[in-house]
Amino acid sequence: MTFNAYGVRVGVRVSVRSALERVLERLPPGWKPARSAVVSRLYSLIAGGDGPRRGVRRLSLLYADAVRLARSRDVGEVLDAFETDLQLYVAEASPRRLFVHAGVVGWRGRAIIMPGRTFTGKTSLVAALVKAGATYYSDEYAVLDARGRVHPYARPLGIRERGALEKAKRYPVEAFGGRPGVRPLPVGLVIVSEYKAGARWRPRQLSAGKGALAVLAHTVSARRQPEVALRTLQQFISRTPVLKGVRGEVEQVVDFVVKTLGDR
Repeated sequence: MTFNAYGVRVGVRVSVRSALERVLERLPPGWKPARSAVVSRLYSLIAGGDGPRRGVRRLSLLYADAVRLARSRDVGEVLDAFETDLQLYVAEASPRRLFVHAGVVGWRGRAIIMPGRTFTGKTSLVAALVKAGATYYSDEYAVLDARGRVHPYARPLGIRERGALEKAKRYPVEAFGGRPGVRPLPVGLVIVSEYKAGARWRPRQLSAGKGALAVLAHTVSARRQPEVALRTLQQFISRTPVLKGVRGEVEQVVDFVVKTLGDR
């Protein structure tokens, strides 16, 4: 099959038809089938299983073009590798959108962007804000158009329930009493934070220049197309507060948002 995601055309082929349904579950939000067989990246999934001899199991393999990405007896691990690489590839190659590694919610008609690396607590903060009444946009990427507006990337939230090393489990936003966003929003606030046990949330506001650099550090295609990245960030960064600081429990930030921006 071939599909389009944010202007990137990708192909996927599988060795057994039954694997295709599991592949479809891992595609980026908003993907659409494509008719053309010409693609910029081709993934090949060879599903393992019982071998020709008793007690022998074949490995599952994943290739991106001619490069092997994963090899495992657990096809779920191979699909995880597919999802991770595909999301990153689309974020890097998209000609129409700028992807910032960040959690995003909507609050009073504006987007709150929370840039951060994996394991910095983005999803926990997003989930807490959704429970407080925010609209869910993403726990992975802030997807920006040329006007600096944020579009939904509302995949199920990945929650690690037993610590950072535990594999994330996916939950629909409705499980947190929330709803996904459906329209692009202007950016109203940027929060750059990292969890530290026992810390108090005392953010400082960054200058426009430092704020742009803080967001640029989490922009996927910043090295490949720095001019596009800076031009997009300039659409909102000069008039949007960018706050930075360490935080303890998520309730501190939620209370701050409610007090600063008002009830949802």
